[in-house]
Order: sequence, then C-alpha cells, then structure tokens
Amino acid sequence: MKVIICGAGQVGWQIARHLSGERNDVTVVDSNPDLVRRATDSLDVQGIAGFASYPDVLDRAGARDAEMIIAATYSDEVNMVTCQVAHSVFGINRKIARIRSQSYLQSIYSDLYRRDHMPIDVVISPEKEVASAALQRLSAPAAFDTEVFMDGKAQLLGITLEDECPVVNTPLRQLTDLFSTLRATVVAVRREGTLFAPEANDQLFVGDDCYVFAHVDDIPRTMEIFGKKQQKQERVVIVGGGNVGLAVAQSLEARADRIRVKVIEKNRLCAERAAEALERTIVLNGDGLDAALLAEAGIARSDAMLAVTDDDKTNMLACVRAKSEGCNYVIALINDPTLVPLMAPLGIDAYINPRATTVSSILRHIRHGRVRAVYSIGDAEAEVIEAEVLSTSPLAGRRISEIEFPEGVLVGALRKGKDVIRPLGTTRIDEGDVVALFALATDVPEVERLLQVSIDFF
Repeated sequence: MKVIICGAGQVGWQIARHLSGERNDVTVVDSNPDLVRRATDSLDVQGIAGFASYPDVLDRAGARDAEMIIAATYSDEVNMVTCQVAHSVFGINRKIARIRSQSYLQSIYSDLYRRDHMPIDVVISPEKEVASAALQRLSAPAAFDTEVFMDGKAQLLGITLEDECPVVNTPLRQLTDLFSTLRATVVAVRREGTLFAPEANDQLFVGDDCYVFAHVDDIPRTMEIFGKKQQKQERVVIVGGGNVGLAVAQSLEARADRIRVKVIEKNRLCAERAAEALERTIVLNGDGLDAALLAEAGIARSDAMLAVTDDDKTNMLACVRAKSEGCNYVIALINDPTLVPLMAPLGIDAYINPRATTVSSILRHIRHGRVRAVYSIGDAEAEVIEAEVLSTSPLAGRRISEIEFPEGVLVGALRKGKDVIRPLGTTRIDEGDVVALFALATDVPEVERLLQVSIDFF
C-alpha cells in the first residue's frame, strides 16, 4: 500500500515507523527538513520537505498513485486543506486528519466533513482520545495501563506485581486450573525492560508488569487475585483546565455516581472558560505546584489527581507534590517517552502517552481486515488488535490450538454473539466471532495475514 504521511513530528514518525516496518511504500512530508531527514535516516521511507497542503509538494510525494493520506501536522487547517487537495486534485481514496480545535469537532458541524464539503474520511482528535484514556485510568486505579475492548465488555489491564500478590511464582497453566471460572488471560509480561508473550509454563515474579485481558464483570476479582485493591473514586483533582482537563471534568460531571471534581488552571482566561463550561465543578485559578492551592483543593482527601497540562515536567512535579500532600493515586500526562522510566521512582501511579493514544486511533483505521480496535503498547513494542473474523480468514473454523500463531501472539479474548469468553486451546473460532489478539511488533504483519480479507473490505 502506498501511503503519504504529512507531518514528521512524534505522531507522524511513529505511524511511519509502523507502516514502513510492514513493507508499505511510505513517503513523509514536512516543512521542517530536519524532521524529514530524521525520518529518512532512521526509517525505510522516502521524504519530501515542503508544505503538505501545496499540490506540487503532494505531487512530488507521489499523490497520483497513493491509496491513503494521513494529515498529522501541527495545524488543523493545513491538515484539512491537505485532505481537500488530496481528494480534489489527486483522487486519493482514504483521507485521515488529526484535528485539535474543539470548534471543528462540535457535533452540530459534523456535516463539514462530508465528501461534497471537506472530504475527510476519519477525523482523529488527540484531546478526546487522551481524555478517554484518562477516564479509563480512573476506572481501574490499581492498574498502570488500561484499554477497553469488545464494546466495553472486556478490558486490558496493566498490573505491576508486588510482594503481596498471591500468584507470584505460580505457572500460568496452574492459574487456569486454580481459577477455572475467571474470565482473564495474561497476554504479556514485561520483565527487566523486555516485553514478551508468556507460555503456559512461565511463572510470574515480583516486579513483573503483566498485561491481563479480563471480562469487565471479572475485573474486581482479577485485581484481587493479582494483589490489588479496588478503590472508589469519589473526589478527583485535575491540574490543567485546557481541552483535555475540561473534557475529563465534563465526562466526570455527566456520570451518575456524582464524583466531586476540582480543576486547577494557571491561565486566567483558560480557567474562566472552564468555569463557564462546567456546572458542578469548582475551578481554581493558580499554579498546580502551589502547596497552599492544592490544600485548598482538598488534595489530602482526594482519591485521585490527574496532571494534564501541556508541560511534562509540570505534570510530573504536580504528581509528586500531590503524593507528598497525601493523595493516594496520581496520573501524569507524559509526551516524552524517555521520561517514563522516572514514573516509578517518583511514585507516580500511572501515565498517559498522547502519542500512543493518537497512534492507536490512526492504526485502527489503516489495518487490513475487519479491524475494530488497535491499542499500541509501550514505545510501539506491541499491539492489541480486535477484529471480526471473516470467512476468508485462516482463523475461521479452526480451534485455537490448531492455528500456527507466531511466538509473540496470544489470543486475549473472544466474543461469540453477545458473550465474551476466555479463549482456551479447544475453543473454536468461527466466522463472525470477534477476536482480540496481542502481538509483538515484529509479528503484526502475520496477524494481519491471519485476519486478511478481500480488498473490498479495506
């Protein structure tokens, strides 16, 4: 497949890395020659320096025979015009645009992206994706990572094993026997920095980071088995009242369980805007690192604190300060992946990577097969892919034990009709089933082959 990626920043580079690694013909376009050079030097891609919305630049990038364009520059307007030019001048079939401004995303203006207006097939909003990720972290506070699958009926949980975990030093095969009714499957383990798909005889050790697929009804029991206590989130403090913080606060306000939320925002105009948009939430204008202001927000009595400003270091320091003031659970928004190893030493319970959430959203729309969801794990080390099994797939009509999966691939969950079940070796996968597969990055192309369909479905 020939793909043009406009924007060679963090998101564009990561998408190019994924697609070029799967032997697609990728061209990266950016107005910054240094970013283009970084992409061409480190990835198997072609590069064009120039403005993505210019027809002659797209022509040089090979737009005349491209099958897809992904506009992920820092400018909403450039992304929108790029898709318009790609459609009107070059007839590119699939157009994906990253759009940040909430004004462009209001539902009353949804007709804007129709084919006869501004022809964009998929609109990705980083702020909405990050807000959704933050809410998922709050829903499972004992997990360092979480993502929803199977229309909300299954969840991927990242769990760090500690001394009090009752199942350490236990082979996974034995776990299946001990908890035969538990709808949960360990699909990945990170040990001493290395991520791998475990085998049935592998044991779990203290310090391991485990990724577990669990039925939503079995999450409390799963967390208990892995030594984690579930805590109710009744009082939440949000540091940062921008688009992300505002979206999280609005979602928490809309919930039926009446969570008490307080927002701290340094910029006065931004704080006033948040106060006008929120009904029951208290908005405080000031610095989220100020101990007196945190005390006024009731940080010591809060169940959780989210730091979602646009500055990584501010978010990390706000979490450290909140923890020192008595807050049990803190979440930081971190753009720079090199800062992630500092999370545990600083006592930060969980983090959200905007790049990973945006990349996951874009990958969902460019994978082969009837893909329903994609979640990128770590620094693009692995993916969880949820897809419908079609009649043309090599999976259809076979038992899991009969399928030659690569070593780095495990089946996390399977939905038959309305029921989500724990997959066993004897489980047969049929046409129409929905399967969730964990795959190390090197094995993703093989997973795509197993999910392959005719080009009409792409």
